[in-house]
Amino acid sequence: MHTPTTEARPSIYYPYQVFQPWLASAHPAQDRKKVVVVGAGPAGMVTALELARHGVASVVLSSELQFSQGSRAICFTRRSMEILQQVGVADRMTEGGLPWRFGNSFYRGQRVFRMEAPHDADDRFFPIINVQQQYMEEYLHDACQAHPLIDFRWGNKLEKIDQKDGYAVLEVDTPEGPYALESDWVVAADGGRSGIRSAMNLQMEGASYEGFFVIADIQVDLPLPTERLAFFDPDWNPGNTILMHREPNGIWRVDYQLPAGETPEEALHPDSLKARIDAQLAMIGHAGVAWKMDWSSVYSARTLTLPDFVHGSVIFTGDAAHLLPIFGVRGANTAFQDAQSLGWHLAFVVKGLAGKQLLANHSAERVGAAREIITEAGKSTRFMAPPSPGFRLLRDAVLSLSLSQEFVRPLYHWRTSRPHEYSHSMLNSRDDDNHLFKSGPAHGAPPQNVRLGANDFLLDHLGGGFDLLYFTDAIALPDALQQVIQTARAQGLPLKVTAVGAAQAVNGADQTLPDADGHLRQRYGVPVDDGAKGGAYLLRPDQHICARWLTLDATRLQAALDNALPNHTCRT
Repeated sequence: MHTPTTEARPSIYYPYQVFQPWLASAHPAQDRKKVVVVGAGPAGMVTALELARHGVASVVLSSELQFSQGSRAICFTRRSMEILQQVGVADRMTEGGLPWRFGNSFYRGQRVFRMEAPHDADDRFFPIINVQQQYMEEYLHDACQAHPLIDFRWGNKLEKIDQKDGYAVLEVDTPEGPYALESDWVVAADGGRSGIRSAMNLQMEGASYEGFFVIADIQVDLPLPTERLAFFDPDWNPGNTILMHREPNGIWRVDYQLPAGETPEEALHPDSLKARIDAQLAMIGHAGVAWKMDWSSVYSARTLTLPDFVHGSVIFTGDAAHLLPIFGVRGANTAFQDAQSLGWHLAFVVKGLAGKQLLANHSAERVGAAREIITEAGKSTRFMAPPSPGFRLLRDAVLSLSLSQEFVRPLYHWRTSRPHEYSHSMLNSRDDDNHLFKSGPAHGAPPQNVRLGANDFLLDHLGGGFDLLYFTDAIALPDALQQVIQTARAQGLPLKVTAVGAAQAVNGADQTLPDADGHLRQRYGVPVDDGAKGGAYLLRPDQHICARWLTLDATRLQAALDNALPNHTCRT
């Protein structure tokens, strides 16, 4: 019998709530589900919300009765906020979050590099915002609870999965005992120590680094801005690296590397934690300042991924699918992108809008993203924590030269997480005009947001299915184009048409966005003086570009839709 703790987790700043367990005895009817999501962390909840946004019901299982302990993920990128806007929690994130865009690297008391993340008037969100994970989980949970298509079950622990022909049987344990649950699909979002991955004996590919790092969240008043601080080879921790971040509610994250040979148990001893945090505060000019410990943990850097995320009826996502180092804020941010991708791919398969081949595309794209991140994160990890004497020699040479030589300082750049571009996706149109564009988001890229008004942006108007941006100053879409759109919709395809550029409503479009100064067209590489030619972009439900044309006609749109939905025909 599963007995999750009913004692609220301790925290200086976050009031943990213990939820009541979901018990099968109160819900005797257990029909087969379309999707069961195992794990109620960021990846699991965003997957459930994305599925619901596309009209697919799911059950979410959480083995615990409360949100995760400690701040964990704290830095969320602009693209993550755009994804969270789609599932309805971005406003709550921005209300209490701390936005920032600068990162500083120090060596021998000197700032040797200052990173500035791009930010302009067309961006609704800052490059990064700091919010503790418990708050983010609370916002996602509230959104799940409010959605009638999401059945959230606290205190339900998955014990076993038995895959049948086309579905799975789950054994789920609760505080009153186990029950059986059938589901067509199971999303394994059960974290880095995934029990599902272990039970299926699946092996990850990549590397694990030997060094350990301590995360310590302390409550302390420091008169410092919300910027990333990195300290290399300090006197109190020679050869190692220390990171600091400001969090909401007067909390600071202190993240430091352990000397070789020190065990996690030794590192987390209160005397060790106090001595090292005192030393760090003294080094930055705040010796003797009072502080309180909220939470601490130890982690090691790993760059690992499953080579395939889809195994029969089980689909892995988030940390269950890959393990990535936190350098460059890659953990939860990558999980959001996984979940957004999985949500629409799986929903379209469940609804019969595409064949299972579409899930193979999801796996290929997200494995490719994980491997790209592993390459980038590996470089950051080797600089932060050199894994061999050779790497340390090179790193130390950069540190020494950076005191006087400007040209080596960009090597400190931490390669911030960025959304993967699905440049080689099989969903990208093969015969559009992608190669003719001189600017704008290309095949597989996420969309470019554009400010339309004081508090009005392009991405506020998109989402929920495929989006066709049609650039025109005409009064109507061509009849043949409208016929393709109407037929696709009649066959169940969610397709919204946005006309861009006309001063009046455009017949055949769902909405019209004026573009009097041509700024939106300029950001998308569409010539302003070609309003009658019908340039266009086709965005997938995750908003990544799958086709773009300088001139769009019915035949080309039909071909792009057919290509974007394998094993499904949207034809007139």
